Amino acid sequence: MTPTYIILAVLAVIVLWAITAYNGFVRLVNRTKEAWADIDVQLKRRYDLIPNLVEAVKGYATHERATLEEVLEARSKATQVHIDPTNITPAQIAAMSGVEASLGQSLGKLLAVAEAYPDLKANQNFLSLQAELADTENKIQAARRFYNGNVRDLSIAIESFPGNLIAKMFGFVKQEFFELGQDSAEREPVAVKF
Repeated sequence: MTPTYIILAVLAVIVLWAITAYNGFVRLVNRTKEAWADIDVQLKRRYDLIPNLVEAVKGYATHERATLEEVLEARSKATQVHIDPTNITPAQIAAMSGVEASLGQSLGKLLAVAEAYPDLKANQNFLSLQAELADTENKIQAARRFYNGNVRDLSIAIESFPGNLIAKMFGFVKQEFFELGQDSAEREPVAVKF
């Protein structure tokens, strides 16, 4: 009888470990989805601020129409890319990274244009919008770091033994990090020429 109890105890420990590992993967996947949703919220806030910022600049910088149109076009492209947090794919992350990098460059140009207009830089509405946009950019960076941290934790759990056995058995897959594209132009500072 003793060997039977030992075998049953070992099987019970293995089953409990498998349940705990499975629940851990579920928790990591849901944290990753939540982190992506946080990025989405901050990006929406950014998209909502951009038209107001453009309108504030428009009155002062009428001959900078190309820059204003570029910002609005980049915003439009960025708002068209939507990722469902329940089904994130590497291609979607790459697409989002690309449009976000383009939008960031356009915003940089817009803010550089504003530097050429002292009256605009003193306008309270513009200053308020600029401060809100800076705050939003910081929140976007924090949300990206949070997402990438969750992706890292999920990847470690999926790749580590013996958790990788449970991950493979139940189809848990790694997610892509949200990072700048490999295009060197995306990593360059914004250059504005008058």
